[in-house]
Amino acid sequence: MSPDLRLVPVVATAWVVAWTLTGPWTAAARPLTVVGALVALGCAAAAAAGVRRRGGPVGPVVAHGALVAACLVAVAASVAVQTAARGPLAGLAEDGATATVDGRVVSSARAAVHGDGSRWVLAVDTVVARGVRSAAVGHVLVTAPGDPPRFGAAVRPRVRLAPPSFGAGVVAAGRATTPVAESAPPGPSGRVTHTLRTALLDVTDGLSDQARGLVPGAAVGDTSRVPAELEDALRVAGLTHVTAVSGSHFAIVLTAAGAACVALRAPPAVRVGLLAAVGVGFVLLVRPEPSVLRAAWTCAVTLVALVLGRPAAGFPALATAATVLLVVDPWQARSFGFALSCAATAGIVLLTGPLSRRLAPWCGRSLAFALAVPLAAQAACGPVLILLDPALPSTAVLANLLAAPALVPATVLGLVATLAAPWAPGAAGAVAWLAGIPTGWIATVATTAAALPGARLPWLAGPGGAVLLALATAVVLTFVLRRPPGRGWPVGRAPADRLSALRRRVRRAHRSRRSPGARGGRVRRPGGAATAGAVVLVTVLGVALGTVLVVAPRTGPAAGVPPDWQVAACDVGQGDALVVRSGPRAAVVVDVGPPGDGAARCLRRLGVDRVDLLVLSHFHADHVGGLEGVLAGRTVVAALVSPLDDPADAARRTRVALARHEVPVEVAAAARQGTAGDVAWTVLGADAGAGGANEASVAIALRTAAGVDVVALGDLEEPGQERLAADLAAGGYPDGAVEVVKMAHHGSAAQSADLARRLAPGVVLVSVGQNDYGHPTRTALDLYRAVGSEVVRTDRCGTASLSVRAGGLALACAG
Repeated sequence: MSPDLRLVPVVATAWVVAWTLTGPWTAAARPLTVVGALVALGCAAAAAAGVRRRGGPVGPVVAHGALVAACLVAVAASVAVQTAARGPLAGLAEDGATATVDGRVVSSARAAVHGDGSRWVLAVDTVVARGVRSAAVGHVLVTAPGDPPRFGAAVRPRVRLAPPSFGAGVVAAGRATTPVAESAPPGPSGRVTHTLRTALLDVTDGLSDQARGLVPGAAVGDTSRVPAELEDALRVAGLTHVTAVSGSHFAIVLTAAGAACVALRAPPAVRVGLLAAVGVGFVLLVRPEPSVLRAAWTCAVTLVALVLGRPAAGFPALATAATVLLVVDPWQARSFGFALSCAATAGIVLLTGPLSRRLAPWCGRSLAFALAVPLAAQAACGPVLILLDPALPSTAVLANLLAAPALVPATVLGLVATLAAPWAPGAAGAVAWLAGIPTGWIATVATTAAALPGARLPWLAGPGGAVLLALATAVVLTFVLRRPPGRGWPVGRAPADRLSALRRRVRRAHRSRRSPGARGGRVRRPGGAATAGAVVLVTVLGVALGTVLVVAPRTGPAAGVPPDWQVAACDVGQGDALVVRSGPRAAVVVDVGPPGDGAARCLRRLGVDRVDLLVLSHFHADHVGGLEGVLAGRTVVAALVSPLDDPADAARRTRVALARHEVPVEVAAAARQGTAGDVAWTVLGADAGAGGANEASVAIALRTAAGVDVVALGDLEEPGQERLAADLAAGGYPDGAVEVVKMAHHGSAAQSADLARRLAPGVVLVSVGQNDYGHPTRTALDLYRAVGSEVVRTDRCGTASLSVRAGGLALACAG
């Protein structure tokens, strides 16, 4: 019987969309995803119309289109919601920031890749960085020295964050320099499973080296004591699945539990309940790793099918489980563990039968099936494994064939020892010793296979190697599977195969006699109303998808930014980008930082779609370099620029970019006033003849609707600041009338004490990044502190946003 592949479009859509939207190019991918979704939905509608014209049933086609659309909506919405919930984690990781992360351990500890210590996954709920505590939901792969914390324990490590490696399936990686202590113990289930796992390690401690590592590995996936040389041999021989808990372990456990239910004559409802309880307990015992979750959900779908009296087909159960997991955690699409687990299961489900039927004439059915399982798994996993290790394990199929008989007794005996260890350590030790016999055979097979000449054949590395191997595998499978079983093989078709073929023909003939067409009955054509309803449904889902992908991720400020922010200094590195709110999703922007997308990314985080006024204080690259990103992502109503075109090339490029986006440009002049949205502004100084680009900076005063007065000084040097102080005094500008000042020239030593005294702001913002100029200088910082200003630096705070709270200003920092 042909496999049921109807859910392939659904799970493929979930995987592709999840992989695309969780990548670094998320913003650029959203429109493409919308277009692809609408094209897919249009194809489904066209296919439904074509089927209707031919007299076929439209319902299945429409149902598949609706499922694909619903899957797209669900995955996209999940990515949007979870991205917002992750708060500043991803940004802090990009910046390499140091942070304290609060959360609970959600994985078993593994040996650190480099150096001593261990690595484990932390489910973060809070992050403290740059002096600000923010809510953040996401997984961080923590590497730390010393003994690892227990699964389920609450911890608060201080780590240096970094972007995760490809295929890690987490938001960030973090490295701690000191051992991590538990701030709260695990919950009841965590304590019970920790006791079981620890007791198993205790009773196996006196066994041989291979048994100390492989018995806990085969039973509960604990690889902490597997010798390094044996671990390498398992990898080369393709036997790492022995210690990576997956579907085969679930099959063994649930088969044993099912046999016990049959022996106890439990009714069907009780059997299903007991099997579900055993499955949940096993997940808690072995930890919810990607392969474990995939296997658990597959079993859950199968149990639900049994309860409903539906056939429990392997591939639909796998596709359903994978789709659910990708909706719940779209970042699983980038996990190598999840990909390998799904690929291996799909290969076994889809290829084992056809391969075993073609091998049977050569070696008999039993051996053919035993060979087909590792062949199918290797064919499916090979391209993914190439991304991890560019080599072909030529002995993997033989090693798996020889090791397979030992896996069941090793797993069952290991689990019996685990359950007995806390209460009967002597008996558990004896059972563990027995489990060491089959694991000894597995170790012997692995080391022997890995030592054979040519056990590891070099292959092209990277995506190119993966594609090449996938194409080669497809060609070989096509050649093998297109030939019917038995035809052309030296032994001919077995009598049993002929009998099976005869039975299939009889069943097909019987079904055809019972079909309405065979009795001359008229096949009812679906009505036009049903087709119209399906088209409406598909259209609604498409519109919902577009809303989720394009609008939902941009509905307001990101986590870590207060929704009522008034002023923000963007963390753009060594450069300036000041944002003053002028409406619900609008702002006045003073400078756009150095080349790159720092300013544009900051505006996205602040939820700014419209720039009511863009002020470019002068044309140095650290003030105008990010212009293209700002112009491309939003509407810019008007621009106010320095009166001095210096440097000339930068000024020309800036004016060309503004003209290309049809932004009206005005040259700033002292005393020029205006309004931009809810913000009133006044040019305090803009002198083209003062000497150089810095001295020609536009100094501007802005007043928000909430009454916050802001002064931005550009890169004015000390003489320019002195002139400005004199102008303010001559114009009767009251001292201390400013709440916020953007310090001149990134906190250089060239600061005017007179201007600082006259402005005397409550907060001075220093926009600065890593530099070789010594910015900000202690002189500049002490100068403003002396007049009572609170100094806020973007290199320490990140993007600093100010809000009005109880008549004063409140600071929030976000990475």
